[in-house]
Amino acid sequence: MAIRLGNSCVNCDNLSTNDTCKVHGVKVSDNYTCDSFEMKAALKNDPNCDTCARFESSNCANPQKAAPGMLCSHWAPQGIA
Repeated sequence: MAIRLGNSCVNCDNLSTNDTCKVHGVKVSDNYTCDSFEMKAALKNDPNCDTCARFESSNCANPQKAAPGMLCSHWAPQGIA
């Protein structure tokens, strides 16, 4: 079995804004990957509170701990290219 680094649907150009695969027509998550994977042209490699859309908002997962530079598994990019 092959291990794929960064080859998840989150990094795929075929992922639509509602988390549906444009190729297969199914709802996917970051745990999915496939052989039709097309890497996005540009990835953000700065997942911390400074670049999170949820920082200092009501839907922040860690409002008492969130701080610039903090890493979080609930990070949401501010903008999607």
